[in-house]
This record gives sequence, structure tokens and C-alpha cells, in this order.
Amino acid sequence: MHLLNLGILAHVDAGKTSLTERLLHAAGVTDEIGSVDDGSTRTDTLALERQRGITIKSAVVSFPLDSVTVNLIDTPGHPDFIAEVERVLGVLDGAVLVVSAVEGVQAQTRVLMRTLRRLRIPTLVFVNKIDRRGARDEAVLREMARRLAVPLVPMGAATALGTRGARFVPGLGPSALDALADHDDDLLTAYVNGGVRDERLRAALAAQTRQARVHPAYFGSAVTGAGVAELITGVERLLPTADGDPDGPLSGTVFKVERGPAGEKIAYARIFSGALRVRDRIPFGEGREKGRITALAVFERGTDIRQDAVGAGRIAKVWGLGGIRIGDVLGAPGRPYEHYFAPPTLETVVVPGPGTDRRSLHLALTQLAEQDPLIGVRHDELRRETSVSLYGEVQKEVVQATLADEYGLAVSFRETTTLCIERPAGTGQAVEFNKKDSNPFLATVGLRVDPAPPGSGVEFRLEVELGSMPYAFFKAVEETVRETLGQGLHGWQVPDCVVTMTHSGYSPRQSHAHQGFDKSMSSTGYDFRGLTPLVLTEALRRAGTLVHEPMHRFRIEAPADTLGTLLPVLARLGAVPETTGAQGASGVLEGAVPAARVHELEQRLPGLTRGEGELETVFDHYAPVSRGPLPERPRTDHNPLDRKEYLLNVTRRVGD
Repeated sequence: MHLLNLGILAHVDAGKTSLTERLLHAAGVTDEIGSVDDGSTRTDTLALERQRGITIKSAVVSFPLDSVTVNLIDTPGHPDFIAEVERVLGVLDGAVLVVSAVEGVQAQTRVLMRTLRRLRIPTLVFVNKIDRRGARDEAVLREMARRLAVPLVPMGAATALGTRGARFVPGLGPSALDALADHDDDLLTAYVNGGVRDERLRAALAAQTRQARVHPAYFGSAVTGAGVAELITGVERLLPTADGDPDGPLSGTVFKVERGPAGEKIAYARIFSGALRVRDRIPFGEGREKGRITALAVFERGTDIRQDAVGAGRIAKVWGLGGIRIGDVLGAPGRPYEHYFAPPTLETVVVPGPGTDRRSLHLALTQLAEQDPLIGVRHDELRRETSVSLYGEVQKEVVQATLADEYGLAVSFRETTTLCIERPAGTGQAVEFNKKDSNPFLATVGLRVDPAPPGSGVEFRLEVELGSMPYAFFKAVEETVRETLGQGLHGWQVPDCVVTMTHSGYSPRQSHAHQGFDKSMSSTGYDFRGLTPLVLTEALRRAGTLVHEPMHRFRIEAPADTLGTLLPVLARLGAVPETTGAQGASGVLEGAVPAARVHELEQRLPGLTRGEGELETVFDHYAPVSRGPLPERPRTDHNPLDRKEYLLNVTRRVGD
């Protein structure tokens, strides 16, 4: 039977998990439909998820249809947990985007659809909650077409909107042909020459859906079951099944890591080619470390069952790989792990409560970071503080509750601060020569720093011959460059630049007669790791860096007569309105606002708009800080900005 790895995505509270429960019930996997309110859903298994009624971790559950077995992945809808969604996208064959018929297009809806379109993931749209008061049908589709700019194909119409008797009546209307003909000249010609038969229309619909050119839209209710049978038919007939070469070399990608009852790591991986077998010894991760598979499980009929082998196209739970991390490739390099959404833009210091051991806290946070690498644990040995990076306040509350419930650790947090970055303002270079001036290291290192386009990452280049010294020394320089760029001149990460090694040199191995290797006269990796931060920091100092703060794209819809009051407040918050428009009796403002001021804007908006204003924000870009003093971040390294302090710290550690 064919396989389909299907993601369910939505803005929080659109009914995504309820739809998952309805699909499992309709497929005969469950006898009763789980309830989010009662905490009885199949996919929200964490106690915290059941308490809060929101999905925090992605979960996999499987169910059979007539011609395909579906691995359904339920994802979080709250923007604080967007990293969970990101990790799932790379393993999907298709998706269902759930939109509320009452609230319509929301901030997360736009982010998700934009990403699904960019990745060309075939996607069906399910307009949920047609039984709720205030539900809309065609108006929601018009809103999606206008605000998301996506080609939708209505698969029918809703009746008795806003009542428990609301139903979905299937049928393709004239708008379906209009949408499909835009991408198919032959179909348009056939229509002009006398009409298109229903079979031809449906064949074009299936083909264009699988190519992510159009998105079929269904109406329904996860609570009453209206429209769910038609959605299931669409999943089976319109979305592509999993592909992959079963006889090819093993290649898979890890998208989730959790710990079992005994503390063992369990990896969730999509297998793209070949097969994974128990007792196989396989390479994984960037370092190509090898590990032996001790157990495997696959998902079938709502549960997971142990298997001796897992083939291409399947999602597996994998035991035995102790060093496994999210994003690691199993076997032969395949699809690279990519970041589709913005990184966290907030940071907070975790404060141990009474009786909480700092070492236990650090270990617990490290384990949480294994499951969510973007938590970004940062330890400051000098101040004995540990900080974590976050997407929002809800995520902070979840971290606090998880530490208390799963690790028995009571913590609080300091005030959340904004995470900035630094970018080189120009070009700078520096060099220190072996055995010259005040260089205490047996190494020559010259580096040039150049700006790079946003999002391009750090590129390390060589302008010296690769054979001019042992490769291990070049590797030590590159690794230290990347580590040092975690803290620029003002303490913030430098994520985008080109670093070129312009000078290199070392002292060859020296030995005395009848004696062995003399370490004091010969270069080692320590010399290059010790010298590189000094040279790179000096190059950065000569280039100069600009501190950039995260900016959010905002959209405010409010009564038109309140916009005049809003504008001066936005200006005081550092926001830049870029477009204004009208939507009925409401005015619409769109623009950019510093992430640090979003919370204040959220608090002030109701009072400025008689409680009728609606605000959507999403990270958009980084911009140079233009108001107030430059934000500084306390350093956690040996501070190469201060040569004397740095050398004292580094040489003392070596002496210890």
C-alpha cells in the first residue's frame, strides 16, 4: 500500500487537533473522538498539552485509507512553537492547512501558507468551524485570495452556516475551471472550443494540486464531522504519495528527538531512500559519527509497533544513536536541514529557585535543547548565569512548567530582552606573526572580514596554500572563527560575513637528541585556537560592526476614525507605517515595528481603538538600531577585546 506523510498546520485554535481526532475516528482507528477541552486527544500526549489545550510538540499518528496509509503529523499552532513546525516541513509529502471560518486569515495562517508555497508542498485547505456563530464561507475564500495571493479551488459550498446543521455540499463550480485554466493552456483551449468534461477537469485538478499550483478548499466542522469525508477523499485522490528508492543507499533525516522512560534518546526520522535495519551500524550527523541501531518502530493504526527494518518513504522511531540531534542525516547525505522561519528574537536568564541545584538545571536545559535546539542555552561562567532564547512568553511558561514537572526544578525568569545581531560595517583585517611582537602563541594567523548579504551565513575562505601547514591547523582556525563570531564587538552574534585567512604559519615539530617531541617549541592546535579570537576580534574592530535589532511586520485593522490617534503612538514606538487602506468601515495600517516594542503595542491598542483594533505581527527582518544607546550583551567568552585580560584567562586555564 502507498504511503503519505501528511502535516496538519494552522493558526492556534483553528481546530487542527480536533480535526486530527475526527480523521482518526473516521478511519476507524479510534472508537471515540478525543476532546481538546477534556485532555483526551490522541496526539496531545504531554501533560502540559492536556492542561493548556494547545499542541506544543509535533506528534505522529497513522491511519489507513482505501488506497494509502497516512502518517499524520499534528503540529503546534501557537507561534511560540514555530520551530516544531519547521522541523516537520522537510519530511512532508502533503499538508492540510486549517483555517477558522469565524476568524479567517490570521497571522500564523499567512506565515504557514507563504512557507508551504515557497517549498511547493501540495496543500489542501480546510475551512473549519462552519457550525459556529459568525462562520463565513465565500468571504473567507476571498480573504485568503486577497491576503495570501494563492489560487484556491472551492470543492463545494457550505449550507446552514453558523448552526449545528451546517453541511458541506461537494461540487466543482465555474471558479474551478478559471483557476485551473490559468496553469493549463490545453484546458483553456478545450474550454474555448466547446467545454471541458468533468473527468478532464478532475484530472487537471489532481495534477495541479500535486504540483502545488492550486489548493483545493473544503468547508466543514471537526466537531460535527461535516465535510470530513470529502476532505479524506481529497487527501486520498489529490495529494502525492511518498517516493524514494527502496534499493538505494540509506538516507534519512531526523526531525524530532525525545527521551524515553530510561532517559534514552529516541529519534524520529523520515527515510528517503534505502532501508534502516536493527543492528545496522550507520553514519549520522555532521561529524559522520557511527552508531548501532538497537530498535526501530513504525506507525500503524494509531500506535507505533516494533519492526526489524524500515524502508523508503516511512517515518521511523529510532533507538541506539546516543549523539543524535535534530536535523542530522542518517546514512548518505540527502536533503539538507533548512531553516524556513525566523530564529528566536527573545532571551531571558533562568533563575534557580530555592533548593534548585545549578548543575542539575544546566543538565535539564541541555536536554531540553536537544529536543528544541533553538532554545539556545547560553552559560555565563563568570556570572554563573544560564540564559535561553525564546519565541515568546508562552514558550517561557512552558519551559518553566516542564522543568518543574519533569525534572523537579523550580525556576523563575528575569525580564525578557530582545536578541540583536551584529553585521560588519565594512572590511577589516589583522595579522599576528609567529614569534614576533607580543604574540605568545606559536602560530601565524591573518584574517580579513567582509560583509555578506543577510541570511548568507558565515563563509570561511583561504588565500593561503592549503599545503602550507597541516590541515588540522586550518580546521582549528575555521572552527574557532565560527565560535568567536557568536559574540561580536557588542556581544551579539555575527551571523553573516566572509572571513578570509590571509596569512598562515607554524613551528614544525621539534625534538632533541634521544628525546621525544618538544611541545614548547612546536605548534599545536591550541596555539591556533588561542590566537584566532585575538586576530578576528581586531579585524572586526577595524571593520566596525552595526548592531541590528529584529523588526516585525505589523498589520492593524481598526475603526477608520481611530487611525489618526494611532499614528503618533506608532511613531513613538519606533514603528514605520508603510501602507494604509480601507476595508469597509475599518482602516488598515501595515508597516514595521521593533520587536522590542510589540508587547507595548499589543497592550496599548485596545485603549486607542475602543477595543476594536486587531493586530497581527510576524518577524520580518533585522534593521540597524537607530534610537537610544546601542544595546550591549554581557560576554561569556574570555573577552578577546581586552588583550591583557584574554591572555591572562587563556594562559591560566592552560596552566590549570
